[in-house]
Amino acid sequence: MRFVTETKHGGVGIWVAGARPQTLTAAVVSVIVGTAAAGAPFRIDRAILAAVVALAVQIGANYANDYSDGIRGTDAVRTGPARLVASGAAAPAAVLRAALIAFGIAAAAGIVLSLETNPWLIACGLAAIAAAWFYTGGPKPYGYYALGEVSVFVFFGLFGTLASAYVQHLTIGPIAVWASIAVGSLTSALLVANNLRDIPGDAAVGKRTLAVLMGDRATRALYIGFLGVAGIALLAIVSVRPWAALAFIAILVAIRPVRTVCAGATGRALVPVLIDTGRLELTFAVLFAIALIV
Repeated sequence: MRFVTETKHGGVGIWVAGARPQTLTAAVVSVIVGTAAAGAPFRIDRAILAAVVALAVQIGANYANDYSDGIRGTDAVRTGPARLVASGAAAPAAVLRAALIAFGIAAAAGIVLSLETNPWLIACGLAAIAAAWFYTGGPKPYGYYALGEVSVFVFFGLFGTLASAYVQHLTIGPIAVWASIAVGSLTSALLVANNLRDIPGDAAVGKRTLAVLMGDRATRALYIGFLGVAGIALLAIVSVRPWAALAFIAILVAIRPVRTVCAGATGRALVPVLIDTGRLELTFAVLFAIALIV
């Protein structure tokens, strides 16, 4: 395996870690919620293809982010897990190749799914891949200019969820729209928590994330705000599908990260918030899907 020979510490494990598996719930959630929102009968084959696209784009984005930040030197000062390029665990060319392979898999699965449903989805998929690359890649990465949360909301929330719903029956209903807002808000909260943790390091290397621009206190309020928007979106769904209220049980998972954020935790003390927010999003998705299937 060529990737392994280009790592300094070797092993497949380093590539698994570099794919940031803890972030992949965001990709899976949009497919689970979108598919459930579409309603029965379910096309499992299309849902699987949608999941492959979402996961491959997310993995590609993680490798691309590792590569771009690594060669720029902006990962040199960070409180989170070490990155492949910045830590010297892998050659930049190998990480770039991993990103391109992941994007290639996403494109292949997306083309198959699009030709089976609507060819226009190919353009949407390419836009998602471009957004993943230019988040930290290119001469002016938009992730450095406070647009990360907007991109996450649009592509992981609106696009990911609505596309997953659309490919089921080639239509989008109001439940799917509200569900996409909920998913986008929860995924954006995950990014906000990440950027809150990284404010000192990002500011030091000139990375102007929304958290850096807003400051510590306002970023904590933004985290809570996104969770609130997700709750409002769920209420809108409950008004027409009462069983969806089952998803409110996920509030129990939100208690600990909200307390930690409100208590003023910083640095590595915010890492559990990332983990808990991912669990919150996944719990919401599973309960939501169960409720709508019932």
